Amino acid sequence: MSGKTLKQSLCRGSRLSGFWLSLCAPIATEIAAGSGIDWLLLDMEHAPNDLSQITDHLRAAASASTTTPVIVRMPTSDQTMTKRLLDIGVQNLMFPMIQNAEEARRAVSWTRYPPEGLRGISATIRANNYGRDTGYLSSYAASQCVIVQVETPEAVDNIPAISEVPGVDAIFIGPGDLSAAMGHAGNPMHPDVQAKIRAAVSEIHRAGLPAGILGYGAEPAQRYFDDGIEFVAIAGDAWLLARQMDALVQTMGQSTTTSKHQTDKD
Repeated sequence: MSGKTLKQSLCRGSRLSGFWLSLCAPIATEIAAGSGIDWLLLDMEHAPNDLSQITDHLRAAASASTTTPVIVRMPTSDQTMTKRLLDIGVQNLMFPMIQNAEEARRAVSWTRYPPEGLRGISATIRANNYGRDTGYLSSYAASQCVIVQVETPEAVDNIPAISEVPGVDAIFIGPGDLSAAMGHAGNPMHPDVQAKIRAAVSEIHRAGLPAGILGYGAEPAQRYFDDGIEFVAIAGDAWLLARQMDALVQTMGQSTTTSKHQTDKD
């Protein structure tokens, strides 16, 4: 991405690929940021990333030659955690398991200073360069991107109302939890689940917002992009590592077997 914030790049009709990072390793974040990927997500909900580690991940991402926006998915939608993440310099937040407009409204309020919201003020934080950025209080919202995640049929049905909440910049569909809530745990490709995802995307676009989803692998990711989804997590660091390690071991095992077979024949 060319120096733009995620908020500037994430718009209707964009096609932004992302990596989902859960290894809790800043080195993995640094490697991912240097790949040319459009965005990264640091997961705190289903990975043991804690608050003290996030700053190191942000520094690792910033060390790459190109600027890569970093989203942090919070462990839960919580006011105090929101404040602390914003204070250390997180610009892009994903709030998990948002069910309705009221929950979305609360989440947005935690990201804004009074009178627009409820975020507490600290004068010397990493986000304002430890007090050196004297314009931070008036400029911070311009680069801030608030993403809410819908993960149940109820939440999908409430997308029209959620989309109307001022400050919601994008909506991300969680196919794993959505499929489980629909009685198809582990099978997000079930026709009923896919139909619900298409309905969700349609409602998100009707409201003029960009939609996001997880779609690991080239084929699923391409299909979601072709369906008009604007930002897709095309792989995760743990997923890639396990998949590539398994494939290489299997390939070498087959190679060894073939070689032994040939030797026996000789």
